[in-house]
Amino acid sequence: MRVHHAVAGVLRPRFAARAICHVLVVEHEAGLVLVDAGFGTADLADPRRLGPMGRALRPDPDPSTTALAAVLALGFSAEAVTHIVLTHLDFDHAGGLSDFPHAVVHTTAEEWAAATVATHAPEHLRYKPVQWATTSDVRRYGGAGEPWRHDLSGHEVLPGITLVPMVGHTRGHAIVAVEGDDGLVVHAGDAAFDASAYGARHATTGKPLRRVPPMRVFEVAACRQPWRIRGNHAALRRLQATEGVTVVNAHDPRVFPGES
Repeated sequence: MRVHHAVAGVLRPRFAARAICHVLVVEHEAGLVLVDAGFGTADLADPRRLGPMGRALRPDPDPSTTALAAVLALGFSAEAVTHIVLTHLDFDHAGGLSDFPHAVVHTTAEEWAAATVATHAPEHLRYKPVQWATTSDVRRYGGAGEPWRHDLSGHEVLPGITLVPMVGHTRGHAIVAVEGDDGLVVHAGDAAFDASAYGARHATTGKPLRRVPPMRVFEVAACRQPWRIRGNHAALRRLQATEGVTVVNAHDPRVFPGES
């Protein structure tokens, strides 16, 4: 499988440095598969859809910073996207669902419940049901799944693509592993905001990343279960240290190929 890295959102929050919404576009035998979906074109055209948290994160309104634009730039049509595998359903990860209403969506059962029947007040700020209102096929995976690697378990949602529960940031958060042509690519979602936390190197220079304290602070503030952060970072470090494995996360631009 060929794995493309794409930006599906640029964030310019007042309280932190510029961040991106890093997604994967995977050429799979079942069609194009997105791992996370970033912001949708409707979100950027009408930021009121995102509520107060959207105003705080200040996404760039440029429609070229969407998963749809990335797919088109690669020479594919929107209809070529047949599956979307989500690390979680926060509005900066699920917005692109509205641009691909025909796609099958894969998520954990716990995350779907958090997003659709949540009673905990802060969760109402992070989830925007309007983003998946036109999605008709959502496949939910309950529990830990089958043994995978490094004492982790997961659900193989498509051949070579595994959804691995890693809760903490949200109560149904997962990471997504893709068996690409050049090795295993693991999209860590928001299991780590600062990629130095799991030993990543700069995608362009290859140098070790420096710690970014504001990103660490925001990670704790945005985390549903902050006591899980340390263990999640340790699990990602084990994966990153494994030969043939590349871990990327959602928002640190330093692990996006081509970013300065």
